[in-house]
Amino acid sequence: MNDWQSTVTPPALARLLRATRAPQSVDERRPTYRVLAGQVRRLISEGRLPVGTRMPAERELAAALALSRTTIATAYETLRGEGYLHSRRGAGSWTALPADSPPPTDALFPLPPDSPSQVIDLGAASPAAPQPLLAEAAAHAVEQLPAYALGHGNYPTGVPMLREVVAQRFTERGLATTPDQILITTGAMSSLDLVRRTLLRRGDRVAIESPSYAHVLRALRQAETRLVPVPQHRPEGPEQLPCWDLDDWRQVLRGANPRLAYVIPDFHNPTGALIGEEQRRELLAAARAAGTTVLADETMAELAWGTDERPRPMAALDRAAQVVTVGSASKLIWGGLRVGWIRAAPALIRRLAADRIHTDGGTAVLEQLICAALLGERFSEVREHRLAQLRGDAAALLPALREWLPRWRFAEPIGGMTLWIDTAGLSGAALSRAGEQVGLRIAAGSRFGADGAFEAFIRLPLTVPAAAATETAARLAAAVSVAEQDWRGAPPVETLAV
Repeated sequence: MNDWQSTVTPPALARLLRATRAPQSVDERRPTYRVLAGQVRRLISEGRLPVGTRMPAERELAAALALSRTTIATAYETLRGEGYLHSRRGAGSWTALPADSPPPTDALFPLPPDSPSQVIDLGAASPAAPQPLLAEAAAHAVEQLPAYALGHGNYPTGVPMLREVVAQRFTERGLATTPDQILITTGAMSSLDLVRRTLLRRGDRVAIESPSYAHVLRALRQAETRLVPVPQHRPEGPEQLPCWDLDDWRQVLRGANPRLAYVIPDFHNPTGALIGEEQRRELLAAARAAGTTVLADETMAELAWGTDERPRPMAALDRAAQVVTVGSASKLIWGGLRVGWIRAAPALIRRLAADRIHTDGGTAVLEQLICAALLGERFSEVREHRLAQLRGDAAALLPALREWLPRWRFAEPIGGMTLWIDTAGLSGAALSRAGEQVGLRIAAGSRFGADGAFEAFIRLPLTVPAAAATETAARLAAAVSVAEQDWRGAPPVETLAV
């Protein structure tokens, strides 16, 4: 049990139980306590009831569900026996995962030497570079480089020209920004790591969306911070894009008092969610009241390929809140162009730059000059190239998935590069292992959970070329066949009518 626990109220748990997906067939003769235990088990495995959540008292939940207290007590006892619930006299009961559950991992399973030679890599949501735009920008940067070669080449805050370009992009998106509010880094992960090292200490609490970006979760764990997951809310089920549950966020910010809240408001990785301005304002207000700094990862912000909605940056919505914004060229332009940035108050930028010089002297000048050209005069061309590519790839992949894998459920995204898939109870880790045999690399859903949840999910990239969409879906279907033969998963889903 953590030193701080979220609490699910009886009415909130009743709503979650009503929203739990019904299976294709349910044995109506199952005892009610078994049905209830099965639903709670599913909520925990999907991350909608985070591990460590304090459950309602038996009498209160019985009243909310119009069931006998004996039924609730028996369901709780069943969950305790399976390892999904821990209890202590005087402390109540809280959710857990069985001791033999596989731990969350960031590592994709390595492919064996005898795998098919043409491997489809579904582990990385990274696009190919825009050609010939990249080549032209690189040639122009090489022409500019001699002027910079006359000095030492170290720019802890970034080459001035790129800082101006990035500041202008924020201004055009609705957040007036000056170059002294920008620090250029070696990619988004470098930005996030620098913010983490500067603002956090071992043991500090960090509130995170659940699910969240796998690499950030791992970095925060390695730094020995304490993660406080806040489940995303899907009011209409897994085929609708999620949103933030502001009641949960307020409870976490008030009760856990986290030092930092890490959120991905623009085309969330992995779920694809786009958070509206009103929810952004409410979360910022709650964070400001709690004294929590909001770390907004806006790496996907420019990738609105399926909607005209473009919310302003979070930092534009509450000037009194403490907001640090991180962005990157890797998704819009190319992952091989290792350039990212941080937008924050000038004083914090100076502090970050001072901390940075102890680990690296700055981002490569040539890459910054290339990025400045592509984010400056060529920005519209770069963005339209990327959006057209993503529209075409999604238009091919999504129908292929529905044809080959009709039981899988997912919300159709309107931007970004990721697709979050409910695999109808099949283990994502089992699918990853099965993918080795059919020439696929698959990112299991548990990588994106803070506590090993989301086992029955996978994340797919929307960067699969349109020409490979059918082959990708066919190989996924083959992986499902292999995994279903090998996997001995969780008990079947059961549904309680409440």
